[in-house]
This record gives sequence, structure tokens and C-alpha cells, in this order.
Amino acid sequence: MRFMRVGNVGAEIPVVVDEGVAYDLRSVTPDIDPRFLESGGLDTTQIACREGLLPVIDIANMRIGAPLVGSRAIICIGQNYVAHAAESGSQPPVEPIVFHKHPGTIVGPNDDVHPIPGSTTLDWEVELAVVLKKRAKSLASETDALECIAGITISNDVSDRHWQIDRSGGQWSKGKSWETFNPLGPYLLPMNSEVDLQNLRLQSWVNGQARQDSSTNDMIFSVANIIQHLSHVILLEAGDIINTGTPQGVALSGRFPYLVPGDVVRLAITGLGTQEQCVVESS
Repeated sequence: MRFMRVGNVGAEIPVVVDEGVAYDLRSVTPDIDPRFLESGGLDTTQIACREGLLPVIDIANMRIGAPLVGSRAIICIGQNYVAHAAESGSQPPVEPIVFHKHPGTIVGPNDDVHPIPGSTTLDWEVELAVVLKKRAKSLASETDALECIAGITISNDVSDRHWQIDRSGGQWSKGKSWETFNPLGPYLLPMNSEVDLQNLRLQSWVNGQARQDSSTNDMIFSVANIIQHLSHVILLEAGDIINTGTPQGVALSGRFPYLVPGDVVRLAITGLGTQEQCVVESS
């Protein structure tokens, strides 16, 4: 069962896809948002779907939006893969590096990405994104941390390296928070016992040429460890998104050119589908 939001920008409707059939969720919730997640909406939907209470909807020709709306925070983990830390010229961190992206960066998985005007250092980063379903505060264990997860999806932590590094002022967020810098989706996969968070393949391509190909088992800090750690320094709430880091194979490594208008970026993670963006100058 996969949760999606489809339709034109600002007019998306919530749907759930089960065994290839899409169902309209508007009789259950007006949208997939933090309140829906916190109130047990994922479980309510499964019951409604099983009992045949949801109408079928054809979404074949509809735009795919981000799989949730109303997130108050995007919390990101830097240099969380062994090989990526090495290609960045850094030693592996001894505890999680944390920075934030503005929630206004979120767009649909296939929407255009706009560079910061005048910049020439636009980079891609395929990441596993974790969405929370309840408050996480001072968690006692990694088991408690896993129980806070609503679901997972794909995130492209689009980055402008000039603003992240050269003009950072000591913090990365300026290079991470331009409009369109966080394509998300295509869907939210509910967390369950069959999801192995530390054994997912992550891949990216630029203009059809392979860039990243790694696994979450190369993470320095596991997903559960990240959530538990963050809960002791940030009050996490339902709907918060955690971008858990990117593996090696980005332009910052010097092995590949930065993105330019007309480039097409494609991302994939095991069981989470694919997303694809075209780089287009801001109008």
C-alpha cells in the first residue's frame, strides 16, 4: 500500500495505491498531512481499503505531487555514508552532522528543478527520506525511534555547492534551501516489519549516465540511531522529514560536471519507485 498526492500544484488530492489500483482518500482525509499521520490515518486507510469503502480513481495522466503536505521541518544528515565522506575530502563524522532545509523546497518528484540565478554549482543527492508519525522527544532506544516512523520515500537533496561551501557563513543551509531544492516522492511507503532500512539500494543518473549506486548499509549512522540522536536535541513532531544522507557519486567529488539547464536527473531507491527532474532556469 502506497500513499500519494496527485493533481496540479496546490490542488493535489490524496490517494492510496494497493495492488496497482488507486483509491480516492478524500472520504477519509482532506490530505496527507501531519494530522493524518498522527491520528493513525495510515491504519485507518488500510481498514477502509480492505472493506471496499474507497472509490477507485484513475490517476494515469495526473501529475504526481509530494506524498505529504504541511511538514514543518526538513532535517538533514551530512556526510552519512563512508564513501561519500571520503569523496568530500572529510574524515567520517564521529556524530551526526545536522543541517536544515526550508520546507518551501519541497516539490513533486518529477517537477522541474531551478538553479539559484547566476550559480554554476548545482548538485544532486539521492537520499532515503524518513517521515515521522508522532512526537519524538528524548527517546530511550533505537527501537523507540523506529516506532516513530510513518513511512519512507525518496528525496533529492539538491544542493548549490557555492552557497553551501564558499558562501556558507559556516552553515550549509544557504546552499540547500532554494525553491525546488527538495523533490520528494513519488509515494510514501508505510513502515512495516518487512522494510529493511539498512539494506536499500540507492541510485542516480544524469542524462542517462550512472552517478550514484550504493546501499543504505554504507551509512555511518543508521536510521534508528539518527532519530534517537536527534530526539535529544530537537523536538521532533509528526510530519517532520529526515533526509538521511547521500552516498558517493555527486558532482562535488570532482568526477562529474555540475548540473546545467537541460540536464535530466533520475533517482531510485529499492521499493520506493523513481523520480526524475529536468533542470530549468527560473522564469
